[in-house]
Amino acid sequence: MMTQTKISNGVNKGQIVQIMGPVVDVEFQENLPSLKNALKVKGEKGKVLVLEVAQHIGGNRVRTIAMSSTDGLKRKMDVEDTGDSIMVPIGEKTLGRMFNVLGEPVDGLGEIEKIERSSIYYPAPALDEQKVEPELFETGIKVID
Repeated sequence: MMTQTKISNGVNKGQIVQIMGPVVDVEFQENLPSLKNALKVKGEKGKVLVLEVAQHIGGNRVRTIAMSSTDGLKRKMDVEDTGDSIMVPIGEKTLGRMFNVLGEPVDGLGEIEKIERSSIYYPAPALDEQKVEPELFETGIKVID
């Protein structure tokens, strides 16, 4: 049977039991992570793969979706529950920047220092909080503008 470890800072750990393309099943001894939680797996060469919990499938297992390639993953690799959903940067410093689904910059302009982050599941603003008057939306693409 698979063993689970709890390290001193209270991090919930499990192990990979099955890999089916981008779908990865992870077994925890106790304390199943919540749906939409982000899990982290340290792969080869220090690369960190983020998995998102999509389903509790019974037998102390969760089914997850990988946020990038699962190449190099193996059964019995340790998985760590972050205790929260995927967090992305928000605020003025993100304007004009391009990020992937994990909130990592992909525009070649480097990391943003000291920035607030929010869950990708943060609720949308209510209709009464949104602007309703028409305004010009500049895309920066001459043909469209």
